[in-house]
Amino acid sequence: MLSRKNKLLVMKIISLFSVVRGYNIPIIVLAQYLSAVFILTPENARALDVILDLNLFILVLVSSFCIASGYIINNFYDAQKDLINRPNKSMLDRLVSQKTKLYVYFSLNFLAVFLAYFVSWRVSVFYSVYIFLIWFYSHKLKKYPIIGNLTAALLAIFPFFGILLYFFKGQYEEYDWQKLGIIFSHAGFLFLIILIREMIKDLENMKGDFVTDYKTVPVVYGEKTSKIAITVLSILTIFPVYLLVDIYEVGYMVIYFYACLIALIFVSIKLWISVAKPDFLLLHNVLKMLIVAGVFCIILIDPAVLWHGKKVLLAHL
Repeated sequence: MLSRKNKLLVMKIISLFSVVRGYNIPIIVLAQYLSAVFILTPENARALDVILDLNLFILVLVSSFCIASGYIINNFYDAQKDLINRPNKSMLDRLVSQKTKLYVYFSLNFLAVFLAYFVSWRVSVFYSVYIFLIWFYSHKLKKYPIIGNLTAALLAIFPFFGILLYFFKGQYEEYDWQKLGIIFSHAGFLFLIILIREMIKDLENMKGDFVTDYKTVPVVYGEKTSKIAITVLSILTIFPVYLLVDIYEVGYMVIYFYACLIALIFVSIKLWISVAKPDFLLLHNVLKMLIVAGVFCIILIDPAVLWHGKKVLLAHL
C-alpha cells in the first residue's frame, strides 16, 4: 500500500500530466513522424533513415516540449475560467501549484531552445518565436474574437512547418510542386478543422468566457453569428479537399477526406439545433476524432509507399 505522501505524489504527477495534456503529445509525435515518412521524404530516401535521423528526433522532441509548455501557460492564465467551464479537471490541475507549473514551463522552454540549437541556430530562433507566440496568445490574443481563434489554429500546425523547413532546406532537397501542393492543401484543411473546433469550444465555454471577460465570437457577436461563421468554415473545407482529391494524388486517403465532409455536414446540422454545453461538447469531440483519425490515415496517402515504395519500413529491417 502506498503511504499518504506517496499517494499525494502520484496524484500530483497525474495532475501535471493533465495540465500538459500528456495524452495529446504522443499523437502529435506520431503525426510528425508519419508526415515526415509519408509526405515530406523524397523518393530517394529510406524510411528507416528518416526515423533514425537524429536531427528529426530533436525537432520532434523540441516540438513536444513547446506544446507541453504551451498547455501549461494556457492553464496558468485560464485558471479562473476553467473553474467554471471544467470544474472537475480544474480541481485535479490545482493539485500542482502555480509556482511549480511555471517552473516546469520555463524548464521545458529552456530545454527546447537549447536542444534546437544542436540542429541549427535558425531552428533555435524558429522555436523561440513559437514559444513567444504561444505565450502571447495565452496572455493576450486568446481574449479577443476572431484573432484568438485564428492564432490558436495557426499555432496548432506551426510545429509541422518546422519539420517542413528542415526537409526543404536541410539534407533532403529534392522537392516537386505536387508534393508541396499536397503539404499546403493538407495544412489548409487541418487549419480549417482546428479553427472550427476552436469556435465550437467558444460556444461550449461561453459561460466561463462571459464571466471572466473573454471577448470570444459568441460573447461579442452572439451565438447565431458564431454558428454562421462555423457553417461557412465547414463549406470552405471543400476547397482543400477538392485539391487533395482531384488535383493531387493522395491515394486511399481520399476515403478519409470524404468521411470528413460527411462528418462536417453532420456537425453543421447538429450545430444549429444545439443549445446546451453537452451538445457543443459532442461536436467538439467529433472534430477531435477527425483530427486524430487524420493522423493515422496519413499512411494511406500513397499506397505505393506502403507496398512497393522504397520507404516501406519493413523492407529495411
